[in-house]
Amino acid sequence: MNVTGLRAFHVVAEAGSFTRAAAATGLSQPTLSSQVRLLEMTHEASLFDRKGRGVSLTPLGRRLHDITARLFAAEEDARALLDGAKTLRRGHLRVAADSATHVMPLLSALKTRHAGLSFSLSIDNSTNVLQQLIDYGADIGVTARATSDPRLHSRLLRRDRLVLFAPRTHALARCESLALADLDGLDLVIREAGSITREVFEARLAEAGIRPGVLVEVQGREAVREAVASGFGIGIVFDSEFPPDPAFVTIPVSDADLEVAEYVVCLEARRRLPLVRGFLDLVPEAGGSRRPAP
Repeated sequence: MNVTGLRAFHVVAEAGSFTRAAAATGLSQPTLSSQVRLLEMTHEASLFDRKGRGVSLTPLGRRLHDITARLFAAEEDARALLDGAKTLRRGHLRVAADSATHVMPLLSALKTRHAGLSFSLSIDNSTNVLQQLIDYGADIGVTARATSDPRLHSRLLRRDRLVLFAPRTHALARCESLALADLDGLDLVIREAGSITREVFEARLAEAGIRPGVLVEVQGREAVREAVASGFGIGIVFDSEFPPDPAFVTIPVSDADLEVAEYVVCLEARRRLPLVRGFLDLVPEAGGSRRPAP
């Protein structure tokens, strides 16, 4: 197996074009093109659909990219253990989270400790955060989704609760709390499928036999906020994620268990890497627990 050809294939797949891959690697475009073509010819395989200046992966190419992502991530892991990154003087940590609110204090603490590190943060729903870890698209995940997947290592970070929120002009805005039965027939604004906020709240409604009115589904927390502000219904949010806002009021639910835990998660096979370990070591100091997720 020609590792040079695999690497050329991988960087082009990551970049989405030979031109961008050449700029990222410092290799010439003809060199990358010839290495990929040799790989394809050797194995009589079509890995890319070439369209103008860009490329897209064929079905076989997508499967191979899943493998090369793990292969070269493992190579980076080995390099991190053997070079200066083990002292956390340098390195780049990729974090995926379902909320910036929960992860930013940890990133700030890590940056204070190790000024030479850099970070990238992507925000997605809880299901996709775990999938990014499994696909080697992220090093650390911060998510409300508990997992028993043996491939993943999980630590309890904190506990939070879901609350309702509504514009101050809403008929229920003066209520100190609501019972689930009060939501029967009311319009609600909910997150997309894969969101723990949605899953937990819908489960409690189903258990109580509550049927809301119109369910407006939107993508992301900011969209929920905008939809509620526009009068589409009452929203659901983590209490800690809702700072004081003169336009809204939060309303707790008095008769339902809406507590949700937040976890720091990584691949079990990568938990001892210096960057990952450095992040995990901050969790007890942030008020969490070392207990794994159930």
